[in-house]
Amino acid sequence: MKLPIHIDDIRAASERIRSRIHETPVLDSRSINAAVGSDCVFKCENFQRTGSFKFRGACNAVFSLSGKDAGKGVVTHSSGNHAAALALAAGERGIHADIVMPEKTLSNKIRAVESYGGRIIFCRDTLEAREKTTTDVVSATGAIFIHPSDDPLVMAGQGTAALELAARCPDLDAVLAPVGGGGLLSGTATVVKALYPRTAVYGCEPEKADDAFRSLRSGTIVKPQSPDTIADGLRTALGVNTFHVIQKTVDDILLVPETAIVDAMQLLFERMKIVVEPSGAVSLAAVLTHRDRLARMKLGIILSGGNADLNAYWHLLRSRMG
Repeated sequence: MKLPIHIDDIRAASERIRSRIHETPVLDSRSINAAVGSDCVFKCENFQRTGSFKFRGACNAVFSLSGKDAGKGVVTHSSGNHAAALALAAGERGIHADIVMPEKTLSNKIRAVESYGGRIIFCRDTLEAREKTTTDVVSATGAIFIHPSDDPLVMAGQGTAALELAARCPDLDAVLAPVGGGGLLSGTATVVKALYPRTAVYGCEPEKADDAFRSLRSGTIVKPQSPDTIADGLRTALGVNTFHVIQKTVDDILLVPETAIVDAMQLLFERMKIVVEPSGAVSLAAVLTHRDRLARMKLGIILSGGNADLNAYWHLLRSRMG
């Protein structure tokens, strides 16, 4: 069965969005390397426009629309990063964006969507409520639905981060990326396995939101059961397209406890002076948790975003520092 995306789709996405995105830096830290026993390089998507990798996929999807479809506007459901990304991408194309958001969305992510011109429609904090509300908007307005992760154009856009990483660091032993809905991981794995088949690809996931881990082992999509993790961006389920790619291309899913996520955020702040949200720090948390398995390897670590609520961020760090 043909996979939903191919390396050529990601190369095409890179050309399409190149002038609109940041080519984010690849950084390293000798002190973090010493702490984990591996040689790590960090692809810093926390410095991407809107503060996360999500702008890549949203931009690729929006600027792939025909003029007729673009005129209908776009709609999505998202707890924050994809919401902001789609609102900005739509604004840059001059079209309308409706964003369905859970009522408990972090206030900083609500403000971001509003600042980019998106119209927010709140719903209950369940996947079913998100999907129903989105369907209602599509029925009422005719807007084009852009899925946060399972749209092949979104997946291809997310893969451009790994394409940039591969160009800078072609000799990696493994690449690690967070996994929620699977758009970033599926795009990353498509690039890595096409260019460097022997390089391992690991998805990184909280123990308290382990549906991708269970899905890969069971061979079928397992829906999350009330995930209660500080990594709010990783509480979403895999889709049919992302799961199919992950099944075929990802070597394993590495689970991490909540404490390791905070430890990773603290390390990144103290040693590299960068703010990374919990979801974005999960990939480094996996290195901390599985350091014996990953020891003495050269690792490419995707830090997926930096949109931390600062009050919650400092509370988490203070709780670790005593």
